[in-house]
Amino acid sequence: MAKRKVYDDKVKLTKKNVGDALKVFKYIKPYMGYFIGGMIFLVLGSLMFMVFPGAAGEMANVANGTPKQNFDFTVSDYGWIFLIVVVGQGVFSYFRTVLFAVVSERGMADLRNDLYAKIITQRVSFFEERRVGELTSRITADVEQLQSAFSVTLAEFVRQIITLVVGISILVYLTPTLSLIMFLTLPVVVIIAMIFGRYIRQLSKKRQDQLAETNTIVEETFQSFTVVKSFANEWYESARYAKSVDEIVKISLNFAKVKGLFFVFILTVLFGAIFFILWRGALMVQDPNVDMEVGDLFSFILYTTFIGGAIASFGSLFTSLASAIGATERVQSILDSEGEINIDDYINEPEINLNVDIEYRDVEFSYPTRKDMQVLKGINLHIKAGEKVALVGQSGSGKSTIVQLLMKFYDLDKGEIVVGGKSLKEYPLTAYRRGIGVVPQEVILFGGTIKENILYGNPKSTDEQILEASKQSNSQEFIERFPEGLETVVGERGVKLSGGQRQRIAIARAILKDPKVLLLDEATSSLDAESERVVQEALDRLMEGRTSIIIAHRLSTIRDVDCIYVLDEGKIVEKGTHDELYTKENGAYQQLAKLQFDNKSI
Repeated sequence: MAKRKVYDDKVKLTKKNVGDALKVFKYIKPYMGYFIGGMIFLVLGSLMFMVFPGAAGEMANVANGTPKQNFDFTVSDYGWIFLIVVVGQGVFSYFRTVLFAVVSERGMADLRNDLYAKIITQRVSFFEERRVGELTSRITADVEQLQSAFSVTLAEFVRQIITLVVGISILVYLTPTLSLIMFLTLPVVVIIAMIFGRYIRQLSKKRQDQLAETNTIVEETFQSFTVVKSFANEWYESARYAKSVDEIVKISLNFAKVKGLFFVFILTVLFGAIFFILWRGALMVQDPNVDMEVGDLFSFILYTTFIGGAIASFGSLFTSLASAIGATERVQSILDSEGEINIDDYINEPEINLNVDIEYRDVEFSYPTRKDMQVLKGINLHIKAGEKVALVGQSGSGKSTIVQLLMKFYDLDKGEIVVGGKSLKEYPLTAYRRGIGVVPQEVILFGGTIKENILYGNPKSTDEQILEASKQSNSQEFIERFPEGLETVVGERGVKLSGGQRQRIAIARAILKDPKVLLLDEATSSLDAESERVVQEALDRLMEGRTSIIIAHRLSTIRDVDCIYVLDEGKIVEKGTHDELYTKENGAYQQLAKLQFDNKSI
């Protein structure tokens, strides 16, 4: 099995990855005006919020008739002040939320577009080394983490810093003695709470990981339900799922116990520390030698609560920012990778005439994920323009690899492929592939309509061209039987169509593309006799006037080709027409043919 890339969720903050993470700000740059506006409203809202505790204490002093008053306001005046603070806070929060949403939504939309374009233009080997789920996670979960960081986490981080700095400054100015007691008591308790919270988050992550593993079982079994049914393994899958669910229960119960202890800690130690400070403040209010009023104590308690909340929130905010930096690092590694094409090349590259000779010269090749296993060993073949050639041989002999190399899916280890007298490397990739049509053995259709799947061959085609392609591919006769006709939804991967119907849709796609070179990869090998006859008729029409390379399993389909190449263990051991090779005593092709004769397949 090929070794795949594995991403580690644990992120260590270093100068390098923080620097790499800052690169993502280029997606925020076009919306910097919105970002700065959001920050201004954030600062104004945070400063206005810090007015509340002081005003509340002053109001308490006025209500208590205390002689010491910093402002000449009545209780009614403070009511209006609170109203202004609440309304102002609401207005500032609204504009801050909207402006940050513009930045995060539009910026991350640009990032998603670039990330998808970069992934879709990677080489085939890129997808072989990575799981589809991992790539999907990059473009969904990782980008969502970044979006949350810009819209919520970053703003909250700044707000808590403002709360902390302004709150401490006010406390030191108003009640220096009581502030010293608070600084000696509360931070220690908050730090212990943060450590406790970190352990709880680790258990929570462990629970989420186990839940993800359980969901994987569900996803695998639902996608492969026919395999489960055919092996009568419903009992096995149910037991496997139940075992995974039991693990979730065990982890969840441990999580609940630790969380319960955390609540005990909060109620006893954290609130105990707050009550201790409150008690010391009350003693100071009673002490005639200390210049402290009830309202000052009330303000102090509120400011202390805000400061404690700010300190406590830094743990989760730091974790969120670290996760966002990790997500940025993973996303940036893809954005920095070199794709095989530029997405704009599709528009800019000119048409290429591939109605030319194709030649393989001493081609040697091993797959990038299996360098220790040589697949092709000195392949030499010459295909003239308009010829029909076939590649036959046992599974693993290198037939499909020859076709994949012609599609420029991989680079050669040695040798050269020459197309029209030019090295394959000299052709612009997008324009070159537009001149090649493929009808594979396993046809994968998109989950839309029949029309959309046929149109994939040439999105600019007219309805008349689609209709003509469906007729030439022998698709029209089954399309007309569907009530919705061309608008019939084929289901995920074309599951609602039979194998023969999917093959004919693939042929219709190739007809719309109108390629000069046609690659048929065992296009009829998995069909019944009737479906094979209908599909073969369509293929014969498709191959007319085109250079065709056929990977053949059933030798009956290649009787009339111009040349047959017989492969064995990565080498061409025979070549010639069907009649020439079939009459060659003890030849490799004759052996293959006799096997099919005995099975009455030819």
